[in-house]
Amino acid sequence: MSKGTASMGVRSGKKTHLYCRRCGKHTFHKRKKRCASCGYGKTSKVRSYTWQKKKTLKRVRKQ
Repeated sequence: MSKGTASMGVRSGKKTHLYCRRCGKHTFHKRKKRCASCGYGKTSKVRSYTWQKKKTLKRVRKQ
């Protein structure tokens, strides 16, 4: 009863993610019918979070 490398051969040949219509990335989940990258299929708004964006250094003016 191994659940390691031998079991991975059963999963080969099946596609879980397809190309997304909205963002064009290979992140649209076939069964869930939603994009992991932009959120297409789940919401009309584009998926984005504040932690995705690089923080800018705020400079304090000396007086």
